[in-house]
Amino acid sequence: MTKETQHHSEFIPVFKRSFLQPQFWGKWIAIGVAGGLAYLPATLRDPLLGKLGKWVGQRAKGARRRAQINLHYCFPELSVEAREDIIDEMFATAPQAMVLMAELALRDPARIQQRVMWHGKGIVEQLQQSGEKVIFLVPHGWAVDIPAMLLAAEGQKMAAMFHNQKDPLMDYIWNRLRRRFGGRMHARNDGIKPFIASVRQGYWGYYLPDQDHGAEHSEFVDFFATYKATLPAIGRLMKVCRAKVVPLFPVYNSKRHQLEIFVRPPMDDLLTADDHTIARRMNEEVEFFVGPNPEQYTWILELLKTRQPDEERPYRRKDLFPYKK
Repeated sequence: MTKETQHHSEFIPVFKRSFLQPQFWGKWIAIGVAGGLAYLPATLRDPLLGKLGKWVGQRAKGARRRAQINLHYCFPELSVEAREDIIDEMFATAPQAMVLMAELALRDPARIQQRVMWHGKGIVEQLQQSGEKVIFLVPHGWAVDIPAMLLAAEGQKMAAMFHNQKDPLMDYIWNRLRRRFGGRMHARNDGIKPFIASVRQGYWGYYLPDQDHGAEHSEFVDFFATYKATLPAIGRLMKVCRAKVVPLFPVYNSKRHQLEIFVRPPMDDLLTADDHTIARRMNEEVEFFVGPNPEQYTWILELLKTRQPDEERPYRRKDLFPYKK
């Protein structure tokens, strides 16, 4: 087996012999099962994966509690029952989207493209025809990697930033899948400069706007019914890369077994905006996409970790849902 070489400007996943040790055998079995499911018709596998996801979601206490707290803050007008339904549907959507990604990585992309509906594809085509540099602003949904893979399969050069996963085998597998059709992966640990260089070279960037990076460089701005520490970096990236910022969000419809990809017009209003306005506009785009499709969003993340100095951190509140240290 030939190992790939690490290039200074991008992250290239490398297979390690240690992945064959017994401690990884269970994960290899799970990977094999996911790969096998990718060859089942979506009409058969989606109901099965939905039930499996809900079953796992009832037992993933830590992840479920984070989702409960996030929805408690973001949608206080909803009943507890309505929020629990969203969480159940979120856990159902997760494996359905992940196996769709495995199908795209293992099979002919033309099979998946038949089940993809673009809303606003004309925006993408116009930007391609005009030769614009582009950075997609993509909220953290379960199918987040698939639009970039589809565009790469069509010949569009793509570059994305990502966080390495703690599990080295899953990090290897996930990034191998992401890179099936080419493109560049830039680890956040390597800083922002390699990503900027790729966009300047004509790669279309893929930027996730909704992770909590702490208070130091963030702006506290509205986020649904609460607020969030939001990093306004997209404004600076837009200027330094001379790129259009284009909001995009994938929604997996398990009833029609179809991926819908929503594209919004470029955010040209960010060019003269201050950091506070940029941060709020970023959150507005997240709200626009996620509001009608809350089950598609990764509510299990610590989205609201950073709070104002006089406010207790949500995930440490013992009065919210069963508290776990």
